[in-house]
Amino acid sequence: MKKIVLTSMLCAGFAYGDIAQLLDEDKRTFDSSRYIPDISLIGDFSYVNRSINDDELSHLGLPGIAHGLYAEHAHGGSNEATYNANQGFNFNYAELILSSSVDPFFSMDATFHFSESGVEVEEAYFTSTALGNGLRLRGGKLLSNFGYINAQHHHYWDFGDMPLVYESFLGTHGINELGAQLQWTAPTPFYLMAGLEVLQGENEQMFGNESVSLEEFTGDEEDRIEGTDAPSLYVGYLKSSFDIGDTTIFGGLSYAQGDSLLDHSEDEDEAHVFKGDAKLYGADLVVLHALDSYRSFKWQTEWLSRELDGVVYGDLTTPENFTSMNKKQSGLYSQLIYTHDKNWRMGVRYDTIYQNDITKDSVDMNEVDDFNKYSAMIEYHTSEFARFRLQYNRNEAMYDEAGLRQNLDTIMLQANIAIGAHAAHSF
Repeated sequence: MKKIVLTSMLCAGFAYGDIAQLLDEDKRTFDSSRYIPDISLIGDFSYVNRSINDDELSHLGLPGIAHGLYAEHAHGGSNEATYNANQGFNFNYAELILSSSVDPFFSMDATFHFSESGVEVEEAYFTSTALGNGLRLRGGKLLSNFGYINAQHHHYWDFGDMPLVYESFLGTHGINELGAQLQWTAPTPFYLMAGLEVLQGENEQMFGNESVSLEEFTGDEEDRIEGTDAPSLYVGYLKSSFDIGDTTIFGGLSYAQGDSLLDHSEDEDEAHVFKGDAKLYGADLVVLHALDSYRSFKWQTEWLSRELDGVVYGDLTTPENFTSMNKKQSGLYSQLIYTHDKNWRMGVRYDTIYQNDITKDSVDMNEVDDFNKYSAMIEYHTSEFARFRLQYNRNEAMYDEAGLRQNLDTIMLQANIAIGAHAAHSF
C-alpha cells in the first residue's frame, strides 16, 4: 500500500512539474474566482412591414437554388424560419450565453437559443488553452470559421438579416455543426491563421448524410435512399490581417467539401431527393479605416461559389429511376458601414447571385441567374448593451411558383438588448 501511495505521489509530482513548465507562474495556483462563469442574456425583437403578405411570401423562392426562405416551414424535422419571419411583431429569440474557464487547460462556452418554436443548443464547445506553439483545439457543437460572417451570432451582424448568398446556399443557420476544429496561428509579425474542421455534415441547404425513407411513396418500409457515414463534412481556411496606418485589412480563403443528401420529399410541389457531392468555395475581405476614436468606415465583402454534383430522384415511387444533375452557383455581398460616433451607425449592402448553371443529364436547364437585393440601415446605440435599427430592403431575387419575378419591399425596426457579461467579439 505504501508503494502505491508513494508511486501516486511521485506521478502527481512529475505531472505538476510538467504543468509548471507549461503554464505561466500566475496560472499555477488555482483561484476559484477565475472560474465563475460569465452569463449574459440577449433578446432580439422586430417589427416588420412587407409589400406582400406572409402567405404569398411562403411560396416565393430562388429557382434552382432555394425555396421557402422567408416563411416558417418544416424541413427535415426542424423549423427553418428566418429571423423577422412574420408581418408585424416578431420575437426573434432570447439567447443565453455561458462562458468560463474549466481549469488551466480548457475553457467552455455554450449558447442556448430560445424562440417561439422551441429551444436549441446553438453552440456548446470546449477550447484548449495550453497547447502552445500557436495551436488551439475546439470540440463540440460550433459555428464553423468558414468565411467571415458564418462564425458570428445574429446579434453581431450589421444588418438584421443574413446576406442572400449565405441564406440561399447554407440556410439561416449557416454551417453550425457537431465536430472538431484545429487552428494554428503562425509566429509572424502579422496575423496569419490556418484552420481545419471535421464536422458531422447536417446542413439543411447543401450538406447531408441521413438516409431518406420512401415507405410513404412505395409502401415498402425497406425502400430508402441510403445516406453515408458521419462525419462527412471537411472545412479548411487561411486567414490573415495586418495594419497600414489607421487602416486594418483582414482577408481569408475558405473551402468546404462533403456529402450531400437533401431531403425534399415533403415538398408540396415537385417532391424530390438529391444525393451527391458538394463543394463550397469562399473568399472574404474586410477593410476598417479609423477616422478618430469613434468614427470609422468598414467595407466588408464575401464571395461564395458552390458545386453540387450527383443524382436527383424526381419520382419517389420508383426510386430506381433518377437523373444526373450538376449545379454551379456563385454570388456575393458587399457592404459599407459608417460609424459616426458611439451612438450612431449607418450602412448599405448589395447582395447578388449571378451564376445559376444547372444541367440534368447534360442538358442545360437555362435557369434565371439575375438575383439582386439592396439594403440600407441606420442604427442607434443607447449603450453597448442596447441598439435599435431601422432597415429597408429591396429584394429583386424572388420568384413565384409560376416563374414570375416578385419584387419585395421590407421595412424593419429591430431592437437588440443584452444584459450580463459577454465576451468580446472577434474582428
